[in-house]
Amino acid sequence: MNAAAPSSHAEAVARAEAAVAATVQHLRTSAPQAVAPKVAVLLGSGWHALAGLVQDAVRLPYAGLPGFPGAASVVGHAGELVLGRLGTMPVAVLAGRVHTYENDRADNMAHPLRVLRALGCEVLVQTNAAGSVDPSLGPGRLMLIDDHINLSQRSPLIGAPVADRFIGMTDAYDPALRHHAQAVAERMGQALPEGVYLWFVGPQFETPAEIRMARTLGARAIGMSTVPETIVARHAGLRVLGLSLITNLAAGLSAEHLSHAHTLSQAQAAGDAPAQLLAEIVRTLPL
Repeated sequence: MNAAAPSSHAEAVARAEAAVAATVQHLRTSAPQAVAPKVAVLLGSGWHALAGLVQDAVRLPYAGLPGFPGAASVVGHAGELVLGRLGTMPVAVLAGRVHTYENDRADNMAHPLRVLRALGCEVLVQTNAAGSVDPSLGPGRLMLIDDHINLSQRSPLIGAPVADRFIGMTDAYDPALRHHAQAVAERMGQALPEGVYLWFVGPQFETPAEIRMARTLGARAIGMSTVPETIVARHAGLRVLGLSLITNLAAGLSAEHLSHAHTLSQAQAAGDAPAQLLAEIVRTLPL
């Protein structure tokens, strides 16, 4: 039994790598004019205006791409891959993610991210909508993620068909990329405070007691995404930059009623400014 296990795992790794190669070939056949991206951008709630800024865009629904997740069940996540460019930077925009709370899996976006890495992406720019546990960081503000807390200790690498599951997470959010984002924000006259993002699986919002815990642990913002994708990205060799759009003060810090509809309305109220900043950050990445 023990002797067979390594061979079985090796076969699973080979199948996963073949699946990535098959999707890469599918994309090169389907969109040959737009499949040399350098930057992958994963759009969370409130960030979808960025997809409309992509030039020479080729739009491919996830449902038609081998190994990609089906359509997201969450309003505000389009579920399509947008290939094109921002300025002269070739990009692959993942317009929407499938969250762990939708199907109890932490690896929903693993295959798409590994495909984009195989296509040539060097950087993953992650975005999300988040709640603030810092009263001074209110709705409409942006936060640059400088680290995360995986409170649930769920991982997309558990049982994954990969050759080596052990990846360091020091500087998971690349310091040089953060420095670049800060410089761009300063040029555009926008404040970009940094902080730790804490992942709650959801889909329920947090209790006031959980928010007090998050503050004690050192978090500045909380949400239901991003951490699994960062783990996959770092394992795949992608450098990561993360941005949160603050849509609410977390439970116990205000009297507002929290809901996904409220999250979307607050994201909409922020207008196009987050997407414009994001586009400029991506356009000017020193790659």
